[in-house]
Amino acid sequence: MSVFNSSALYPRFLLTGLSGLESRYDLISLPIFLVYATSIAGNISILFIIRTESSLHQPMYYFLSMLAFTDLGLSNTTLPTMFSVFWFHAREISFNACLVQMYFIHVFSIIESAVLLAMAFDCFIAIWEPLRYAAILTNDVIIGIGLAIAGRALALVFPASFLLKRLQYHDVNILSYLFCLHQDLIKTTVSNCRVSSIYGLMVVICSMGLDSVLLLLSYVLILGTVLSIASKEERVRALNTCISHICAVLTFYTPMIGLSMIHRYGQNASSIVHVLMANVYLLVPPLMNPVVYSVKTKQIRDRIFNKFKKHEV
Repeated sequence: MSVFNSSALYPRFLLTGLSGLESRYDLISLPIFLVYATSIAGNISILFIIRTESSLHQPMYYFLSMLAFTDLGLSNTTLPTMFSVFWFHAREISFNACLVQMYFIHVFSIIESAVLLAMAFDCFIAIWEPLRYAAILTNDVIIGIGLAIAGRALALVFPASFLLKRLQYHDVNILSYLFCLHQDLIKTTVSNCRVSSIYGLMVVICSMGLDSVLLLLSYVLILGTVLSIASKEERVRALNTCISHICAVLTFYTPMIGLSMIHRYGQNASSIVHVLMANVYLLVPPLMNPVVYSVKTKQIRDRIFNKFKKHEV
């Protein structure tokens, strides 16, 4: 197989589905489609309820809107190639399309990590300075936080795409998943990828690595503040304000850690395990976040019930 000439400019990539189960793709795609449809409907519902209910125009729900928008972006970035493989057995993806998908998957993942950190900051302020909460988290501050979150993600991932574009690949390259990820593309290159690998590691450290440390620190501060509250009822009420957020953090970071462990130590594991873990990492958070916030947040839950009652009437 040629390494250069056409491959230098127009390498092709083949996505990997569930090897050996190709004849059952139609059946396998059904629950995945239901997950996708549920996550889309759930996140759109969250956005609609927050947009139409003036009582929810508060910092906590603005951050929740950012999370829902990010989950919509992540779902719509990953699912098209998954369905192209499951429904049409179309595994091939062009290099440029692969780079674009990789870029937005990592951008939305980094944004989600940062939004979860911002929501932890919101919880801390609500517990630590409840009387000054609205004065600290003004609309201008929230807009600034949102722009900083998006700007960081866009700026961090762009050089990674540029570095990958400069590398040489085979004419045909087989990827490990149903979508394009940075660490997967690096494995297919035939040229020196040291700079690209180091930069990819720095992106992870400067985004999700830093965010996870700050998240841990924020919850140490939140716990310390809660324990300093004299009344037991007030302590319970304060902790309840953060339960939904803790569930969202676990939903995001647990599959990510599992995928990292499989990628690092599971070289002998079946390719199906790798594909399933990657799918869980990208499919579960957009599905579970609206469910968690609908169930655990009374204001959101009450608004949903009210909408259903109006339709019944």
